[in-house]
Amino acid sequence: MDVNADLEKRAVDVIRALAMDGPHAANSGHQGTAMALAPLAHVLYTRILRYDSSDPLWADRDRLILSAGHASILLYSMLYLTGYGLTLDDLRQFRQWDSATPGHPEVGHTAGVEVTTGPLAQGFANAVGMALAERNLRDRFGEEVCDHHIYTILGDGCMEEGLSHEAASLAGHQGLGRVVAIYDDNHITIDGRTEISFSDDTAGRFRAYGWDVIELGEKSEDLDAIEEALLRAKSVEDKPSLIIMRSHIGFPSPDFTDTPAAHGKPFTDETIAATKKVMGLPEDESFWVPDAVLALYREAGSRGASTRADWAVRLAAISNRTEWDAAWNGTGVPGWDDVLPTFESGESIATRKASQASLSALAPVVPGLIGGSADLTGNTGTKLDGLGIQSPSEPGGRQIYFGVREHAMAATMVGMALHGGVTPLGGTFLVFADYMRPAVRLAALSQAKCIFVWTHDSVGVGEDGPTHQPVEQVMSLRGIPGLRVIRPADAREAAGAWKVAIESDGPTALIMSRQGLPVLENSNMLAVAKGAYILEDPEGATVALVGTGSEVSLCVETAAALADEGIKARVVSMPCWESFEDLEEADQEAVLPASLPTVSVEAGITLGWDRHADLPVGIDRFGASAPGEKVMSELGMNVSNIVAAVNELLSIVANKG
Repeated sequence: MDVNADLEKRAVDVIRALAMDGPHAANSGHQGTAMALAPLAHVLYTRILRYDSSDPLWADRDRLILSAGHASILLYSMLYLTGYGLTLDDLRQFRQWDSATPGHPEVGHTAGVEVTTGPLAQGFANAVGMALAERNLRDRFGEEVCDHHIYTILGDGCMEEGLSHEAASLAGHQGLGRVVAIYDDNHITIDGRTEISFSDDTAGRFRAYGWDVIELGEKSEDLDAIEEALLRAKSVEDKPSLIIMRSHIGFPSPDFTDTPAAHGKPFTDETIAATKKVMGLPEDESFWVPDAVLALYREAGSRGASTRADWAVRLAAISNRTEWDAAWNGTGVPGWDDVLPTFESGESIATRKASQASLSALAPVVPGLIGGSADLTGNTGTKLDGLGIQSPSEPGGRQIYFGVREHAMAATMVGMALHGGVTPLGGTFLVFADYMRPAVRLAALSQAKCIFVWTHDSVGVGEDGPTHQPVEQVMSLRGIPGLRVIRPADAREAAGAWKVAIESDGPTALIMSRQGLPVLENSNMLAVAKGAYILEDPEGATVALVGTGSEVSLCVETAAALADEGIKARVVSMPCWESFEDLEEADQEAVLPASLPTVSVEAGITLGWDRHADLPVGIDRFGASAPGEKVMSELGMNVSNIVAAVNELLSIVANKG
């Protein structure tokens, strides 16, 4: 559209004023970056982005991710101006309790926010994941229903974080032409100028990764130059693009342009007035938005409505609509769960292998499933047979080889899930969940439907020793709110865990064994959804044994040994704490009555088991290098040690009586 240059300048200055007013009202926030990036935001929302603000979840919209999430006031200002539903009062409530404008953008909380950002470089890696999802869906369902771009704004902090190296390498290798990153090169961090800690040749680094790099230089105020750079980047189809733009934090403040003080310290009344005077805005009026500026942005926000309507007509006509709907709903085609494998009692099978069998059965009927592992595809059972390898030459492939990039794998999975249309899975050894934890936490915070497959789940790993033997990881993952952690006892429960993962909203952690485990006589695939259930229950039981994973079969063995001593023990399998704790109190009490003395058995730290047991048996130390069975036994995962624990608990109970 033709817009008067003076009106555009006034519009950009209004964004800058809002960027000062929001943090000032909150006495908290980051105005400097938002002020510097106001011209970029203006160009994106009025000249580049394909969107319709009346339908923030339109599947074929362009995505914009603010990886530098501390500049959230910039995003909120644009969402207000372009008509996503925010109001000036929402901007006045910036960073306040229960407001629509929290300190960092949160997906699902504020319309128009695509991902939850703040921890630096996460949004950048999310953008890579979104580009993977877009390319896959475009190839499988056609450009007529999937044909958009992913834009992300990142700063020096994002560039310095190791995650950006992993994600940039993966994106370059994959040739993801639909991702456009804009690097706000403002030379400022909290500690001072970036030169005190950062001297990378960023352009050279990204070219080495296989990116197209545009060095825009000192043109952060030139709207036409910004547009030209974005259009050039958008036209590159065979590689991702990076635009490096030298900006000036806090511009046009007479006192704080290009200073660390502009980064995270709200301006004073005097500083704001002086800056508004430079811009020719009312000096004593906060949150000032003239009608002409608001009309400009509201027109831009509604411009995509006809494009979206045309898209809806095309979507209605596609031949594979059932698969499209299943993919976007994160589920399978009708009857999908009928294909899950069954297992005979007495078989010995590692739950990682049962997990692979379940995945192989599900992938053809759950069209959104896509993923792989961090260089451990066979080891973790994350192979999608016959579905193609994701690459520039096979964009519809659903097997992703992430390489040894655990953190990027997790963060790109979050981006894929939040893009929609795909349900990402990613596998590695459980001990390396520590490399993934920041992204897993954000998956939980975002309720992104990711399936994390972690195998080699205990000291039963054996000879690799304590560096590869997880002891604290399962419990630490249970500590993440919103993450469903499932540790199946056998192959049947492993299949049930996949059913839960597909049916659930939000992220799921599947914790699988390396070693073979017996398929238990009374194990139940469907009971996994309840979180815990009774496996054996002799009449007159005086103690309960509750276990997870490989230790459930150990509980069964222990119950038999206790029976020889005249002690009757109920055996409970508890594959998922979170699902069990979601049950009504009466349903929990039916499985683990408070009146029944309970011993828990898990090959990991005992911290937290007092929630469900009176006496825990576990491993409160690191492991050792030896055959897995030897390590397990030496560290107390054996029948005699559990029998001793039961007798100790019953003695304590008797003495109290």
